[in-house]
Amino acid sequence: MTIRVLLADDQALLRSAFKVLVDSEPDMEVVGEAPDGDGAVALARATRPDVVLMDIRMPGTDGLAATRMITADPELADVRIVMLTTFEVDEYVVQSLRAGASGFLGKGAEPEELLGAIRIAHAGEALLSPAATKGLIASFLAQGGPSADPADAGVGARSERLAALTAREREVLVLVAGGLSNDEIAERLDVSPLTVKTHVNRAMAKLGARDRAQLVVTAYESGLVRPRVE
Repeated sequence: MTIRVLLADDQALLRSAFKVLVDSEPDMEVVGEAPDGDGAVALARATRPDVVLMDIRMPGTDGLAATRMITADPELADVRIVMLTTFEVDEYVVQSLRAGASGFLGKGAEPEELLGAIRIAHAGEALLSPAATKGLIASFLAQGGPSADPADAGVGARSERLAALTAREREVLVLVAGGLSNDEIAERLDVSPLTVKTHVNRAMAKLGARDRAQLVVTAYESGLVRPRVE
């Protein structure tokens, strides 16, 4: 299977470098390049990529707005978005995750990290490591609490749907938010990884989450998991 990748960044030189890297992999291909958010949305609808590498800060329609438009489109439900940021502690990173991005990656990442991130996002996992994403979300929620952005109105609805989770699904959700992988959760609960995957998938379906990153966001914003005070 070839992973179809869309590049969205206002720096042409960076897009060219990413294209050379991605196209050099036997299981990947670049299907489009966009210099801004509007172009990214249009190309996503035209090419139906598996993964979009989306720069957060672009002129005009930025990566955050573009992410919201892509994740709000039912026909693009299978598209995964990896946010690219110059600084990993970016004020828009958590907003991006709330908007439906699968995770984030610093532009200074090594080539293998970038390629690995594409494969991880395509598989529906959170980026980069669950613990890193969880830590960033926790720090932002600890500072600002639940989002007041009208575009994030779905957060309340997802929180209410926590009541639909079984006790085991809630337990698994807490462990996912704690940064554990399926194998680690399986070992902790003394069940098979396949059983854990089933619980995770059911929780995602009930909460309307696109992937594990969205489960982490929901766990914190609903209050099911509280940020630790260091």
